[in-house]
Amino acid sequence: NSHCAHFSNQIHCEEKKTSNQKETMPSEAESSANLAPAKPPPYFWGDMPEEEYFTSQGVRNTKSYFETPNGKLFTQSFLPLEGEIKGTVYMSHGYASDTSWMFSKICMSYSRWGYAVFAADLLGHGRSDGIRCYMGDMEKVAATSLSFFKHVRTSDPYKHLPAFLFGESMGGLVTLLMYFQSEPETWTGLIFSAPLFVIPEEMKPSRPHLFAYGLLFGLADTWAAMPDNKMIGKAIKDPEKLKIIATNPNRYTGKPRVGTMRELLRKTQYVQENFGRVTIPVLTVHGTADGVTCPSSSKLLYEKASSADKTLKLYEGMYHSLIQGEPDENAEIVLKDMREWIDERVKRYGSAKTV
Repeated sequence: NSHCAHFSNQIHCEEKKTSNQKETMPSEAESSANLAPAKPPPYFWGDMPEEEYFTSQGVRNTKSYFETPNGKLFTQSFLPLEGEIKGTVYMSHGYASDTSWMFSKICMSYSRWGYAVFAADLLGHGRSDGIRCYMGDMEKVAATSLSFFKHVRTSDPYKHLPAFLFGESMGGLVTLLMYFQSEPETWTGLIFSAPLFVIPEEMKPSRPHLFAYGLLFGLADTWAAMPDNKMIGKAIKDPEKLKIIATNPNRYTGKPRVGTMRELLRKTQYVQENFGRVTIPVLTVHGTADGVTCPSSSKLLYEKASSADKTLKLYEGMYHSLIQGEPDENAEIVLKDMREWIDERVKRYGSAKTV
């Protein structure tokens, strides 16, 4: 698949050295300051206190832990500061990521459009419980986030409003599993950004690798032993944004775990065979130069979904991380399309059935 070809031109983001530095000798204090690595700011936007920043973005943010039988989930809500709430959106982030860093830009965008947004760090990610980035049972990962989303979805302030599931990258796979675990009428629509339904050939673990680890009877399942193929460089086009994403303190930077890769192979195969079970409105978007998830992920869903109302958007030359990692002008194109789609579905379908 030409869309899934390996990228040879990896992104580099070394600091540029200035050529016209003065020849003066630095003081001792300056020397030691220069030797110490610069501490990254506490937030992706810099040093501004959280509440002040969120207010400047037109949203109110709250954080809490949600208890489940599978462990605690770290959850966040993003509500518009003013205006009526049109609907609710339940968001799932991608592999090794979390809801608190650049992913929250997506949450804030939808909130500014008039939606109440709820997001949870997936099990094993961010500030949620679980072995870091281990997803040996993706149905469990999906069910755990779904328990929080349904708790909010059926609560008094929101049960009469249209409700959408949103998933980015591997969060798209988790989102589709959540949909399959729900009564279809629970949700008004599905939104996918570069979903992981088809793994590019060069990202797949080798069969001998998986077979050898399989002989250890599950003992190797949580081992961080699989090649990682430098996913982050293939995902982010904008070098400045790559630097910011790389400083996320909650990001998992170890090698993929054996059980995670095995389960991703199994579950991508499973959803490909079950796309026809999707019956509600769906929007799926992908960059044609995505080196992490195949654009065929979105194309196959679009072709096979049974939904009468389905939309596919492909963005020429864009990478994997369409909103967090593309230059601002590209991210704005994607967000504009998403806004038009969701606003139109709220108008078209009005209030979803009370659940």
